[in-house]
Amino acid sequence: MLLRSPSSLRSLIRLLRPPTPPLRRPLSPRLPGHALCARPRFLSSSSSPAPGSLTDSLSASAALPSHSTPDAPADSDSWSVFDPVAGRIFVQGSPPHSSSTTAAAAAEEEEEEEKEDDDDEEEDGEDGKPATARGAKAQTSWSSVVAARKPAGKGVKEKFTYVCSNCKEAEGQWWGTCPHCSAVGTMDKYVVGPAGPVPVAADASAVGSGRVERSSWIPQKSKEMVPQSLQEVNKGVNRAAWRIPLSGSFGMEISRVLGGGIVPGSLILVGGDPGVGKSSLMLQLASNILEGFKVEESSPVVYVSGEESIEQIGNRADRMSIASSKLYLYSGTDIEDILDKIQPLSPRALIIDSIQTVYVRSFAGSAGNILQVKECTSALLRFAKLTNIPVFLIGHVTKSGDIAGPRLLEHIVDVVLYMEGERCSSHRLLRSVKNRFGSTDELGVFEMAEFGLQAVLNPSQMFLTEHDSDSEIMAGLAVAVILDGSRTFALEVQALCVSGSHRSGQVVGIPSKRADVIISVLMKQAGLKLQDSGIFLNVVSGIELTETAGDLAIAASICSSFLEFPIPNDVAFIGEIGLGGELRTVPRMDKRVMAIAKLGYKKCVVPKTSEKLLKPLNLDIEIVACSNLKQFINAIFRPQD
Repeated sequence: MLLRSPSSLRSLIRLLRPPTPPLRRPLSPRLPGHALCARPRFLSSSSSPAPGSLTDSLSASAALPSHSTPDAPADSDSWSVFDPVAGRIFVQGSPPHSSSTTAAAAAEEEEEEEKEDDDDEEEDGEDGKPATARGAKAQTSWSSVVAARKPAGKGVKEKFTYVCSNCKEAEGQWWGTCPHCSAVGTMDKYVVGPAGPVPVAADASAVGSGRVERSSWIPQKSKEMVPQSLQEVNKGVNRAAWRIPLSGSFGMEISRVLGGGIVPGSLILVGGDPGVGKSSLMLQLASNILEGFKVEESSPVVYVSGEESIEQIGNRADRMSIASSKLYLYSGTDIEDILDKIQPLSPRALIIDSIQTVYVRSFAGSAGNILQVKECTSALLRFAKLTNIPVFLIGHVTKSGDIAGPRLLEHIVDVVLYMEGERCSSHRLLRSVKNRFGSTDELGVFEMAEFGLQAVLNPSQMFLTEHDSDSEIMAGLAVAVILDGSRTFALEVQALCVSGSHRSGQVVGIPSKRADVIISVLMKQAGLKLQDSGIFLNVVSGIELTETAGDLAIAASICSSFLEFPIPNDVAFIGEIGLGGELRTVPRMDKRVMAIAKLGYKKCVVPKTSEKLLKPLNLDIEIVACSNLKQFINAIFRPQD
């Protein structure tokens, strides 16, 4: 049966339609076609005809108000739907509501159901179990401050980032050409989430699977730990046996730098120039850790390399005569894979060579990227603290000599060690730059030999050369005593004065500005005619003499060469020179003089102000105290009777 009057149907639709809210955006243009060509709307009916039948009471229903009348039944058994294609109203059973405001109520119920679903999702834990009480939702825990927040609503857009596959730099928008490396078509789209940037095309089930904190090897103790008092923490802890001991002269040098041994659960970073011997140092350290324990009782030490195969590492170990059965080698670059592989071993220490070669799968960029280096170091820090296993990291350095990663790693780790050495010299210095468990004034001295690094037993004289005291070449040579950290070194300073030379001279191993000041003071305050002489200065063994304690030795070498007066080889010089020609004391004079006395020197020239400090020491060495340069020249450069 066709509809009696289209106008009556339009009036019915307008009456049953919920009130239109105020418009917040401009209306879309009306589509052409019949006025009733809209989405189906649910209509109420007081009658209960058979399903699928048509109704003839449209005219009477159109006269009904928008609200239900008292005569209408409270509960209805049917509802009607209008089909705009067929132009008919079909009646179905089980109406959603009996009133004429069914559409508005249904929309409100849908919104309430969506809110309840959102609430249920928020109350569910990580394991998918709902919360036991709704009242717990109102309590805000401290950990929620740093927890990943959910989007505010359905309309919130996901954040995207674009990472260059060539240089691994990230940008907030897409570029056809990378602004950093100028590569074309290399910007890939990533989604920024709580687990970090992940590719858009990645499987949703795999996102976050590479998170290191989800690894079974790292126990999650953060929820179980509670604040403890200092007495409870130190109760029953033997500080003497707390650190992991190192044996032998090699171990003593490293223990000196670390502050007395290896602290359990510490993260130690070792940096240095390529080829200086970082890998050799760590391989010897791994063997030395195992020497302090019985083989059957000790846990293994794992050496992980991302740059070499296990055969290459084994070849180096064989060359250095390392054959420990508890030293395990592994070649890998995936942090999660490394931690899973070493879990059954329960190692005593872990060595990563190097931190720039490992990566975390759930973060964008290749190994060596700033993001990857930061996340790998943070993951290994959590691993060390939770398992109480010390971790050693080898870090590459930049052209300026700093560890790669713009000083990012130095703030995360506990200890930072730098290994220094010249290619032309066999000596290596292990210096502590940062140490949470000891002093940063310590210095380890090694010598690179055929079978690895060997500790230098007497580093004070390693920069001295053998010479004859009666030789004429002794003119222009003086010995300076300097401090590097807590170690004392004796350096030889050489000077050559060429009279009538038109060249200004060259300076090697001494700051040129400092050398110009000392030469000018000798000309003005001591009366030496150095204007027409070309002066050349050099420090033996290629060491930089930057400490002001070497000023007196520099002045002595210049005077010796200019006056052609050799200095005996048993005389050392300690002191700073002022612009007025006065001699000034330097810190830790007693330690410097004691080190010179142990080397067999018979005489030491020091400032006058240090004489009272050195007399109570009763050292087997003659102390020559001078107050200015004129007294110094008269005391040293005077013919012997």
